[in-house]
Amino acid sequence: METIGVIDYGMGNLHSLAKSLERVAGNQRVLVSYDVKALLECDRLVLPGVGGVRACMNELRRLELSELVVEAARKRPLLGVCLGMQVLLDRSDENGGVATLGLIPGAVVRFPDPPPADPALRQERLKVPHMGWNRVHQTRPHPLWDGVPDDSWFYFVHSYYAAPQNPAHTLGTAEYSLNFAAVVARDNVVGVQFHPEKSQDVGLRLLANFTTWDGEGG
Repeated sequence: METIGVIDYGMGNLHSLAKSLERVAGNQRVLVSYDVKALLECDRLVLPGVGGVRACMNELRRLELSELVVEAARKRPLLGVCLGMQVLLDRSDENGGVATLGLIPGAVVRFPDPPPADPALRQERLKVPHMGWNRVHQTRPHPLWDGVPDDSWFYFVHSYYAAPQNPAHTLGTAEYSLNFAAVVARDNVVGVQFHPEKSQDVGLRLLANFTTWDGEGG
C-alpha cells in the first residue's frame, strides 16, 4: 500500500488537510508525522504551513525535517501548501529576510501597499493580507490540473507571494494588485499558495491529482 506523508512540524492546518487527502486518496494511507524515518518511507509528501516563515524554518531545522524535505524532493512527488509552498523557494523577505529550502529558484516578497480607494471608479481599497476567494489561471499544462477548469476559484490567506526566477516554474497565476505566482512547479515538486482543503470540489480534485501523480511532467 502506498503512503502519503503529511509533514508535522507544529505549524500547519494538519487535521483538515489530512482529512481531505483521506477523502481522495483511494487505497493509499495518509500518515501525519514528524518522524524522519517514517516520512522517508512514504511515496509522496505534503508540506503544509501557516504562520511566519522564520518560525517555520526554525522548527523544520530543529526537527531535522528541512533535510528530509530536500532529500525527499530528489526522489518522490512533493506538494507544498501555503507557507509550505513559500519555503520551497530560496528566501523570503518576511521577518527581516529568511533563507528557505532552495528547491525552486526565486524569492518570496510582500504585496505592495494597495493604492487608496477610488470612489469615482467605485473601487474599494484592497487589503493585505490577501484573504478570500480568487481565480487561478493555468499558465501551462500539468497533471495537477487534470479535470480542474481554468480560472477556477481557490481560497487564499497570505501577505507574501512567490516570485520564481524562471517563468517556466510558474504553473498558475492569480491577480491581486499585481499578477503573482499562485502555483509553482519544478520537476517532481509543486507548491500551491492557496488552501486546497478549503477550496471545495476543485481543491479536492487538485489533491486527488496529486495522490496519483508520479512526479513526471513537472
